[in-house]
Order: sequence, then C-alpha cells, then structure tokens
Amino acid sequence: MKTNNLDYEKDLVDSVIKDFKTRQVERKNYENNWILDINFYIGNQYCSIDDYGQINDFAKQYFWQEHEVFNHIAPLVDVRLSKLNRVRPTMTVVPFSDSEKDIYKADVSRKILEVVSKKKDLSSLIAKATMWSELTGTVFYKVIWDSKSGNVIGNVDGQSVHTGDVNISVISPFEIFPDSNTYEDISSCKSIIHARSYHVDEVFEKWNVKLDGSDIDVFTLENISSLGGLGYTASAKKTAITTKSNQVLVIEKYVAPSKEYPNGRLIIVAGDKLVYDDELPFVNTITGEREFPFVRQICLATPNSFWGTSIIDRCIPIQRAYNAVKNRKHEYINRMSMGVLTVEDGSIDTDNLEEEGMSPGKVLIYRQGSNPPKMLGVDSVPLDFSREETLLENEMLSVSGVSDLLKSVSNYSNLSGVALELLVEQDETRLVVSADEIRKSIKEISQFVLALYKNYGIAQQTAKLFDGDGKVQMFYWNSSQISYDDIIFETENEINQTLAQKRSYIFDLVASGLLNEKDGTLSPSIKSKVLDSLGYGVWDTTQDIDSLHDARADGENMSIKDGKDVAVSEVDNHDRHIARHTAYLVSNNIDSISNNDIYQRMIAHIHEHKKIQNMTNLSNSIAMQTTNLS
Repeated sequence: MKTNNLDYEKDLVDSVIKDFKTRQVERKNYENNWILDINFYIGNQYCSIDDYGQINDFAKQYFWQEHEVFNHIAPLVDVRLSKLNRVRPTMTVVPFSDSEKDIYKADVSRKILEVVSKKKDLSSLIAKATMWSELTGTVFYKVIWDSKSGNVIGNVDGQSVHTGDVNISVISPFEIFPDSNTYEDISSCKSIIHARSYHVDEVFEKWNVKLDGSDIDVFTLENISSLGGLGYTASAKKTAITTKSNQVLVIEKYVAPSKEYPNGRLIIVAGDKLVYDDELPFVNTITGEREFPFVRQICLATPNSFWGTSIIDRCIPIQRAYNAVKNRKHEYINRMSMGVLTVEDGSIDTDNLEEEGMSPGKVLIYRQGSNPPKMLGVDSVPLDFSREETLLENEMLSVSGVSDLLKSVSNYSNLSGVALELLVEQDETRLVVSADEIRKSIKEISQFVLALYKNYGIAQQTAKLFDGDGKVQMFYWNSSQISYDDIIFETENEINQTLAQKRSYIFDLVASGLLNEKDGTLSPSIKSKVLDSLGYGVWDTTQDIDSLHDARADGENMSIKDGKDVAVSEVDNHDRHIARHTAYLVSNNIDSISNNDIYQRMIAHIHEHKKIQNMTNLSNSIAMQTTNLS
C-alpha cells in the first residue's frame, strides 16, 4: 500500500465506491435484460421490464384466463449447449525459430498447456462459462497466479511456502463493470471493476480486516434491505434465493498501464476500508507487461457494445406469442367442452349454476312460463391456431440457430447419405460464430497461463507435472524453458464433427496403415494416442519404456543444472540417456566457456554412462564367446 494517510485513504475509498455506483447505474439496462433472459430460461415467462427499469410480473386479466407457460427456450438452449460443449480445441505452440532449442521450448510449453487443462479441469470451467454466455450473452474468465497453491517447498515463521500455481475462475457478467459499455473488447477499457460479495470471515482471513456483514444480492450486488425483497419480483417465485447473509461487498478496480501508472494500478476496497493500493499484481504477458487478468467470452457480438447478445433475447417475443396462442387455443377448447349457457333473467338459480356448473345428470329447474336454458353453439377449433403454432415453432428454431432434422426426416427420405451429412454440417455451421468465441477465449487463457508460469514459476528447481491419469505424461521443466511465438489450434472446428465421425476417421487412418511403423505395427505411443482419442485411454495401462527413459533423462538434466549429483543406474538405457543429455547441451547452447560448471558435470555424467555401457558390452561379448567355445 502506497500511503498510510487516512485522509488519502478515505478520499480514495469514496472515489472508488462512487465510481462503482455510477457504473452500476450505467449498466442497469443490460443487467435487467440478463435477469429477464434467466427468468425466461427457467420458465418464469410472464414478466417484463417496465417503464421504470424494473422487472415485474403481469397476472391474468380474467380469472378464467389460461396462464400457462410452454417453455421452448430451455430445450433450445440445452441443444446449443450440448453442441457447443464439443468445442474443446487442442492447443499447440509455435516456436520462435526452427532451432532445436526453440522447438524444445515450444514442446515443453505445449505439454504444460495440456497438463494444466486436465489439472484445472478446464473443460468443466468452459462448460460453466458457456452456460453463462448462452443465458446472458457474456461471461469472463479470471486468470491469476495464486502463491498459496502448488507444492509446499518450505516453512517460514510457521507459514507454509508453496511453489504457486495458476488459478482460473469463471466470473459472471453481474460482477464486471467496465468504464464504458461502448467498448468492444477488454483491451479498449481504461479500467475495469470486479465487484463481488465475500463472507466477513473470508475478508478477515484474506486482508486481516474485521467488518460488519449484511445481506447482499449476488446479482445486483446491493444491500437487500434497500430493495425490499430480491430486487426483482419476477424471479422471486422460480429461482433459488440469490441472497447471501453476513456478506461484505469487495470492489477491485483494475486500471490499465498509463504514463501516470506504467505498471497499471489495482485498488481493492472491502466495505468502506482500503485493503490494497498498488500496481497490477501480475506480469501476465510473455513480454513482461501487465494487463487486465480477464478473458471475455460472448455468445454473439453486438456492435459498439462491451456486452454480447444472448439467443434468448431474440426468442423472447416469439415465446410470448407462442404462449398466447397456446393459451387462447386451450380457452377455446374449454368453451367447447364446458359450454356457455344462456338463461332468461330470473328463470333459474344462477348462483347454484355458477357454483356447480352443468354436471352430468344434473336436474335443472327453471321458472314456469320462461324459456329453458340452452347452450350456445361453438364451432370446432379454428385451423389458424394450429397453423400459427407451427409457424412460431419453426421461427424459434430458425432464430436460435438450431433445428431438429428428425422432425423433417420425411422431407429428406430420398437424399443420399452424403447429402444428409452435408445437410447436417450446414445446420451445425450456424453455431460456428459462438463456437469461435469459445476457441478465442481458450487461446487467450493459454497465453495467460504460459506467461504466468514463465514469470512466476520456480526457475531453479526441478518440477513435475502429471496428466489427468497421473501416469502417462511425466516431464520436468522450469520457467526458462517456456517460450512461444504464437499459440494455434491443433484441431479443426469440433462443432462440425460428432464423436461418431471422429472415431470413423481414426478407424480409417488405422486401417489405411498411415500410422504404422516400418514393421507394419502400431508403436506403443501411437496406440496410446489412438485409444485416448477413441475415449478408451484407461485401457492402455502400459507405458512406453523409451518414453520413461526420456523422462528420466530430462529429470537428470534439471538436477545437474541445479548442481545436484546424479548417479548412473545399471537399468538406464544408456543410448537414450546419452542422446537426451547431448541434446540438452546442444539445444541450450551450453559450452565449456560460458557454462563451465554445468558443462563439466554433464560431460562427466555422459562419460559415466559410456563407461558402464562399455563394461556391459564387454561383459556380454565375453559371455557370448564363452558360450560359443563351449
């Protein structure tokens, strides 16, 4: 914190809170739309935004009026989510040059991305984020370095010291407040506020500040007492309670680097207390610069707007019309089944008739001399109702970007299999825009991850990273080995490729022999990749012995670089170890002039390998000669 001046701190806190409240007001219309979209998704569809910017329910106009909801939005969103969840591209790293050193660094960076993806369960995070982007149009990832994560490497004053690790979290749009809603990306923002509620105990543990808590709505981020309920009547009936008790509002204001603040600025206000005021805490670019730790993912872009658009926005008018048509149709059917009775004034007991209706077998007594009651004639249900239902259903499918080809299978009965496949592919391409936004987000997350490991990963200590199974991928790395020119997608757009198609392609590759070795068989590593791609990686319980020797040799390289003594084992594959040690010397330009200590230790280790290898060869030769003589 830059100063302990109480007046300065008070003025700074007041300015941050004032700025936050201003941004709340400016963003209110977008927030109302998000809440409206969520309500329509969960089935609370008789609500709207009034002239005062509040979301209110509207009830029946008449007691007999049908007021049911026929939710077509939820299944359409579910279909979009199921298709978009295929988008999990494999990232690969492009080296700076074609030198052995840069290629090796790029390979290490690629492996780190693969392992982090599994260790942090990035697939689940993307699925959660995609749900938010489909419902509200926008979602954010926050990628930071957590010094309290990772392996424990020591103890200082009774506190454990960790290696640190990347932390990736999903942030809903309700928590993000840009300095202007007209920017079209994060890089254009001059400052961004991330506001969320913390429990008072969490605030004390994190910043050692004791504050009084209150009830806060997690959507509007306002004290619940000032709203008189949940803040929006519509969701009170359907959604889970969005209020948390004993909470403190924490405002994090991120300011972009400028001439006044070359490394940017981060101000954190908890309640009415200033708990942090300093430069942006993370160097999160490979070039050593500091940026906002946020990645934005949208459903559909909106011109001149920071916020994306949800498909639900487009479907709401159609859903309202569909509900109205369906309910009017049911009211018409009710009139047909229940009937409408006409009676002469004073001829019967109308109170009894209204209460009991015209039940079967009922004896209806009317006044002598009056006309008997009779039913009004009601025609059959007009075909316009059914026609309008069908038109609205088709319109909603068209607007949402998904369709159900199975409903129209009779129209395609004469098409060939290739034609049907092209038709399905054409239908899936309507989701490509949203899928590309997910791929773009994953790429930005990957860049942040590599930059944070590069700048904060322990540089002088051997580290181990395992894959999701904890067995197949084991390699050693340090921060100096992380480098990349660009991150690209190794896979094509998965939205056009189903699991069945992917497996079919793999079977075709295996059958064609393109993956075979010279002897016509699959190598253990290729076999493992094939099984993993087919979803049966757990079946491959064996490990490639050559890969194990390579991993062991890489670990020895790191240990020798750190000045540790490494003994040569009789079970080592000396040829592979010598090759890996030599490649390490060459790829890292380690020579006897500038790196004499490392060079001498490595050369001595290689000589030890060769010595044991020669002794083993000599022993085998003598044994073979003895066998031949006998």
